Amino acid sequence: MKLTKPQQKKLVSVLITLVVLLLGNYFIESPQIDSITKGSVDPGFYRVIEVSDGDTIVVDMNSTEERIRMIGVDTPEKNHPSKPVQCFAEAASKFTKNLIGDQAVRLEADPTNSNRDRYDRLLRYVYLPDNRLVNAEIIKSGYGFAYTNFLFEKKEDFKNYQRDAEQNNLGLWGKCDVFENKYGSPESPATD
Repeated sequence: MKLTKPQQKKLVSVLITLVVLLLGNYFIESPQIDSITKGSVDPGFYRVIEVSDGDTIVVDMNSTEERIRMIGVDTPEKNHPSKPVQCFAEAASKFTKNLIGDQAVRLEADPTNSNRDRYDRLLRYVYLPDNRLVNAEIIKSGYGFAYTNFLFEKKEDFKNYQRDAEQNNLGLWGKCDVFENKYGSPESPATD
């Protein structure tokens, strides 16, 4: 079967279009494919890959794993290289994991704080889709302390949340013998 010149041009045009479409899907991430392979996440939200401990999570940030240290909250140590596991560390980690669940989170920097800590973790406020601030919920529920050694915009609120949790013996305040460490911050003792 012999094609006429117009038919040949049309066939070449169709073939070029197909090649461009196939190469475009190969070299450029397709939003449809991306949402199927990574789980659908709203813009501005990131999928949580891991809850490392009560105040540190790992998120999938544009196909890169990024460690996030929550601003203004300090939970008892679970994975510190030079400290033993502290009282309420496991409970704080479970609380954060249960609070976040399988929800994606929105991250927000604090303009008065640095972008990263000395361990190269991003410093962020972590928000749930319903706008609850995970950092604050941890302190309000007594699973962590207000970490006030550095400047951050919500410092006074966090100190008030801690005072309320302490007065009501919530979480670690009712279970651990909290003491002041050498930096003047509250800390829970090691578990034996």
